[in-house]
Amino acid sequence: MTDLDLRVRVFGRLARLSSIATMDDARVQKVQTQQLGHNPVTDLVFGAVARGTRLTDGSAAGQTGPLPIRVYRRERPAAGPRPLVVNFHGGGWVLGGLDMADWLCSSVAAGLDAVVVSVDYRLAPGHRFPAAAEDCYAALVDVVARAAELGADPGRVAVMGDSAGGNLAAVVSLMARDRSGPAIAHQGLLYPATDLTMASASIEENASAPVLTKADMLAFRAHYLGDADPRQPYASPLFADDLSGLPPALVQVAEHDPLRDDGLRYATALRAAGVPVRVTEYTGMPHGYLSFPRLCRSAPQALAELVTEQRTALD
Repeated sequence: MTDLDLRVRVFGRLARLSSIATMDDARVQKVQTQQLGHNPVTDLVFGAVARGTRLTDGSAAGQTGPLPIRVYRRERPAAGPRPLVVNFHGGGWVLGGLDMADWLCSSVAAGLDAVVVSVDYRLAPGHRFPAAAEDCYAALVDVVARAAELGADPGRVAVMGDSAGGNLAAVVSLMARDRSGPAIAHQGLLYPATDLTMASASIEENASAPVLTKADMLAFRAHYLGDADPRQPYASPLFADDLSGLPPALVQVAEHDPLRDDGLRYATALRAAGVPVRVTEYTGMPHGYLSFPRLCRSAPQALAELVTEQRTALD
């Protein structure tokens, strides 16, 4: 097992001071109202917006009402409609928002020359499962239908997400197959949660890992699922009876991550169902390494791999 970088260990200890496992509902609600924003300190940790990209805030249809979205494009004119990538942010279905995905989404928009749309879905515990999943699917349908006005090609669509967002990207891919569209050409699953029964061996192995612990996972699951069955496929895509016919996937996992085996197990299940999969384990990395690109040395490589796989699928 590869040792974690010192700066990652230090950051992990600081992150535990505000662990979801220690928050009551009032504290969770307060954190949900806070915006990350951009300043020299936050950009040092979470990454700045990629140069040469333009951000536009708007809205898309959710299951019950409009949802905030953020659209990322290269500033220079395109020769024609760009590919469309729809992103779902992480945060355990409880935390997170559009700001935390700015580095990743703007970097994909710049590297791929795509229109990237990030979706701000409803959060638990105020909105439990399946609210987030249904919001993300409804937003995908709406954004694809409006692709032309965004300067995007509705025939070249990918989804991506990290952590809980990776779960939602996988779930939306299932929903799109089950509900006859829209067609998705690629799913980028970045250290995704795929089994909310928490049966992966890596959860115990990395129970006290930096950034995400077993206690955090239990708290996130309780907020999101409540009394819902964790084996429902739109909560835990690993339990889908049939994974055939899904889009080609990139599955990235981190060595020091309780969710590592969730990704590896899902990649194995996809391959068994005949779905093309590329899977990469980033050694020495913690959960969320693409959310901390200035702290995690593998983030540039992981980003380059993601963009390369998306380009192959969308071109």
